[in-house]
Amino acid sequence: MVTVKINGVEHKMEAEADMPLLWAIRDLVGLTGTKFGCGMAQCGACTVYVDGSPTRSCQTFIGDIEGAEVTTVEGLKGKVAETVQAVWADLDVPQCGYCQSGQIMSATDLLANNPKPTDADIDAAMSGNLCRCATYHRIRAGIHEAAKRLEA
Repeated sequence: MVTVKINGVEHKMEAEADMPLLWAIRDLVGLTGTKFGCGMAQCGACTVYVDGSPTRSCQTFIGDIEGAEVTTVEGLKGKVAETVQAVWADLDVPQCGYCQSGQIMSATDLLANNPKPTDADIDAAMSGNLCRCATYHRIRAGIHEAAKRLEA
């Protein structure tokens, strides 16, 4: 039995400690916004926050984060997160949308820690998130627009 708090709700899971957090989130808790991409923590589709830090859930084992606070895209709240999500919709940032939960998680973390990112800051913060549709220019534009809205 492993206990993990996900989006503010404590979950006691009957699972092996070496179960990837991604599968616990999707299969045991039923939250499907976090996606499986590569399974090697290299594409960013599975990004969640563990105790406030962006983490690749496909390579994070639930036994290693017992008692931690996990936030998924479904539980993302606050002014920065809401602004990023609104801009994503307003600018039609996604194409297929598959990677976008990870993109939104990383963009929100970037803007929470750097409210006026440069292109280089964006590239560095988002470099671990791959987009199969190559909407990188729309993602960058979305981050800049979110920064402008947050500044206003």
